[in-house]
Amino acid sequence: MHFPTVALIGRYQDTGLDTPLRALAHALTQAGRHVLIDADTARNTRVTEYPIATLEEIGKTASLAVVMGGDGTVLGASRHLAPYGMPLVGINHGRLGFITDIALQDAHGALARVLEGSFQIEERMLLEGSVWRGDQKMYSASALNDVVLNRAGRGGMIEVRVELDGAFMYTQRADGLIIATPTGSTAYALSANGPILHPGMNAMVLVPVAPQTLSNRPIVIPDSGVLNMTLTAMGRVEVGASVHFDMQTWSDLQPGDRIVVQRAPYTIRFVHPEGYSFFSTLRRKLHWNLMPEASDNVE
Repeated sequence: MHFPTVALIGRYQDTGLDTPLRALAHALTQAGRHVLIDADTARNTRVTEYPIATLEEIGKTASLAVVMGGDGTVLGASRHLAPYGMPLVGINHGRLGFITDIALQDAHGALARVLEGSFQIEERMLLEGSVWRGDQKMYSASALNDVVLNRAGRGGMIEVRVELDGAFMYTQRADGLIIATPTGSTAYALSANGPILHPGMNAMVLVPVAPQTLSNRPIVIPDSGVLNMTLTAMGRVEVGASVHFDMQTWSDLQPGDRIVVQRAPYTIRFVHPEGYSFFSTLRRKLHWNLMPEASDNVE
């Protein structure tokens, strides 16, 4: 049997999530699967008629996690479950949904095919980063999409010295700097005119946000490198900033603080119904084609 224990995780802020969540749990039990409900999801949706588990317990005991929500919900679940090697299915209950690739109306049919063994697994990299003040680690977190340095409030540009594996790259003056994974290349980095990276690439992309020098362009670097970014002073004014690891924020950056970013030692495993195509997702989400190609398997 494929995936005998399935955990359900939902974006519990959504109104009306309890109905599709209950319907999905019922379908899974009818298919002979043991169903767990994420504790936060159960508390906020009142779907409590199934066993309840924390994300840590889900990581240790479940064989598949089904996340119903938007990409943000998947980001949060991925960071917690990736260290356990937990495969994950994303059902789109949000808006754009690049990584929640299954539409809500198709959820039951797609999940049935997955349970029957008609699926493919795609591994995607994560980043891990830390904030250092001298020799003291102030904060650390992981990110599936990106690590972003931003100026604080409405102050002037931030100035960041960037090194890769100890080699000086540049000093960047900008409103911000995005370090994105291939997954994150279709998120904030895309809106800042960064390139789209295929999720199979072993790479990171650095994308400046409104750089002072227009010749400063996005650059793709190997995922084996270690980035060191030091927040420096700008003229006579010391500039504050914040750093974001997906949706996790450290807002107490001070001049001289160093942010270290590298590839995480684990990946997240996404489960797609057979026939999934990354390019089909791009065409659908970015409206690249008005007419579908005859060779498309999934649209």
